[in-house]
Amino acid sequence: MSLRRIVAFGAGLVAASVALAGCAPAPEEGAGAEDAGCVRMVTNSGGLEDRSFNQSSWEGLQQAEDEYGVDAQALVSTSETDLAPNVRQAVDSGCPLVVTVGWELAESTLAEAEANPDVSFAIVDETVEADNVKPVVFDTAQASFLAGYLAAGVSETGVVATFGGGNQPPVTLFMDGFVDGVARYNEVHGTDVRALGWSKETQDGSFTGDFEDINKGKVLTEGFIDQGADVILPVAGQVGEGAAAAAVEHGGTSVIWVDSDGYETLPAEFRPVILTSVLKNTQQAMVEIVGDVVDDAFTNEPYVGTLENGGVEIAPYHDLEALVTPDLQGEIEGLRQAIISGELVIESPSAP
Repeated sequence: MSLRRIVAFGAGLVAASVALAGCAPAPEEGAGAEDAGCVRMVTNSGGLEDRSFNQSSWEGLQQAEDEYGVDAQALVSTSETDLAPNVRQAVDSGCPLVVTVGWELAESTLAEAEANPDVSFAIVDETVEADNVKPVVFDTAQASFLAGYLAAGVSETGVVATFGGGNQPPVTLFMDGFVDGVARYNEVHGTDVRALGWSKETQDGSFTGDFEDINKGKVLTEGFIDQGADVILPVAGQVGEGAAAAAVEHGGTSVIWVDSDGYETLPAEFRPVILTSVLKNTQQAMVEIVGDVVDDAFTNEPYVGTLENGGVEIAPYHDLEALVTPDLQGEIEGLRQAIISGELVIESPSAP
C-alpha cells in the first residue's frame, strides 16, 4: 500500500494515516508519477477533518489508492492565504491529477489549469469551465427534498428550519430542496408545516457567514427552537455542530446533517439527535475520476451526483428510526422512485 500523507501549509499542522513529524517538504518534480501515478488534493480553509466534502473527498482518494495503487497526498489549507500556494504546490508535484475542494479554490484552480494544460484537475462542489477541469457537483436538492418531506412528517410542532454558512449555490441548493419537500408534504397531507430560515422565492434566508464558528450555529439554532422548530437542517460544515449541540441541550429536537452521514462522522454525543443526513457520495466520484486518469480517459464533462446514479441520497435514520412510520417511509420511497424516473423534477436556480 502506498504512503498516505497529508501536508498542511500555513499552520504547520500535519495529520495522516501515517503520521509525519512535521511539515513535509514539497514533493520533487514528478515524484510519485511513476508506475500507477499520483494525485494531489487541496482542501479549502475548512481543513481535512471537516466532516464534510474535504473529508469525504480524501476518503475517496484513499479508496483510489487501494484500487489503483496511486500515491495520494492532501495539502491542507488553514486560511485563505494558503489556497493559491497550495494549488501551485500540488501542480509542482508533477502529478497528473490535482483535486481542489470548494468554491474558494475556483479562481486558483482556473489559473493553474490554464497555465498547465497537460495537468488534469477536478474541483469538488464548484463549476470551473476549462478544457482540463472536471467539475464534481451534486444535485443535492433531490435528496434534500426527501429530507424536507421527512422533516415535515416527523415534526411534532409543525415547525422545521434550515440555515446555511453562506448564500452560495452549493448551500442554497440543499435549502431549496428542503423547503420544497416540506411544501410537498403539506400538499399531500393538508397540513401547514412551516419551514423557517429560507425563502426559495426570494433566494434569501438565515446564514452564519462562515463554515467554522460552531457557536454561531448554536445561537442561530436556539433562535429557531425558540420559534418552535423541532427539526433543523444546517448546511454550514463544522458550524452545523452548533445546531447538534443545541438540539442535545434542548431535547425534543433533531438534526439533519449534510454531505456525510453525521451519525458516523460527528462525535458520539450527537448521535441521539441525528434524524438522517443528506449525502454526497464524493468518495465514488473520486474513485471514478482517478480511474479515468489512470486509463487515460479523463474528460472535463461534469460529474453530477443524483439519486439515480447514487451520487446523492439520504442516510439511514439510525437511533431515530422509530419516529418514521412505515407509511412515511413508503411515501419517501415513492418520491425517490418518482425523482429517479423523471416523473418528479426538483427544480432550483442553483441546480448543476
